[in-house]
Amino acid sequence: MESYWKSDSLQFIGNRGVNYGWQTILDNYKKSYSTPEEMGTLKFENVSVQQIDVSTVFVMGKWSLERDTVLANLKGHYSLLWQRKNGEWVIIADHSS
Repeated sequence: MESYWKSDSLQFIGNRGVNYGWQTILDNYKKSYSTPEEMGTLKFENVSVQQIDVSTVFVMGKWSLERDTVLANLKGHYSLLWQRKNGEWVIIADHSS
């Protein structure tokens, strides 16, 4: 969550619809992955990076969650909108499926 914009305007779109706000998204993540076994190891592979303007970048890629337990491994795709705010790059919108 360090790379995400710490704002109530942060957007996360997943299989349960749109969620808003850094704290809400963190709370949902903690509910869904409450143990280290559920968290596993998350890996990302950027497929496309497009600069929209000097302060906005659109990234598409693949994610995979590998787990060593009886829990299934998961995988999917993402699109991220990064923006430069107050001198740092942050994710302002995440669509993961």
